[in-house]
Amino acid sequence: MSITTEQSDDGSTLTIHIQGRFDFSSHQAFRHSYEGADSSITRYVIDMSETTYLDSSALGMLLLLRDYAGGEKSDVRIVNCNGDVRRILTISNFEQLFQIDD
Repeated sequence: MSITTEQSDDGSTLTIHIQGRFDFSSHQAFRHSYEGADSSITRYVIDMSETTYLDSSALGMLLLLRDYAGGEKSDVRIVNCNGDVRRILTISNFEQLFQIDD
């Protein structure tokens, strides 16, 4: 598992790339990826193109990010999910809370 970040040129978007398994062992690295970011961030993009698995603790981490980013007013997008990851997000009704783009 590896978590890397990338900030947009204009400084408003933070993209978090998750590689491998996204589970409880990722908790600290995931939290540090956005808590240590610049205060000018208004949009968070979670790139799951290389995510192979996520569990219920990963769903909880996504909810914590949403709260950190402003709750209902937040702009958090989940992108590039494979079929298995997308299915877990759908079963969990995360389309109600996040914009999910394939």
